[in-house]
Amino acid sequence: MNNKQFISVMAQRLGYTAQDTQKMMYQLIDTMGDVFQEGNTVTVQNFGTFEVKKKMERIMMNPTTGQRMLVPPKLTLNFKISPTWKDQLKNGGTE
Repeated sequence: MNNKQFISVMAQRLGYTAQDTQKMMYQLIDTMGDVFQEGNTVTVQNFGTFEVKKKMERIMMNPTTGQRMLVPPKLTLNFKISPTWKDQLKNGGTE
């Protein structure tokens, strides 16, 4: 499902126009981005938790040349699915 199809389905379910639904989705994503920039987590009830984690710097070795390189630390966005959804996916989504 691409972005346009997703927004169309959301608009139908919410009873809004596709343009209004698209604006709401973009505002949601922008707001979540601002929260992530501050280093906070976002928890969506019965869906999951998005959190920013810091990966520490490490030494990596190029297998071809054998040269060692220092990989700098970086921030990554992680998602942990809620137990409810996890169980539904394990059972094939039949619940």
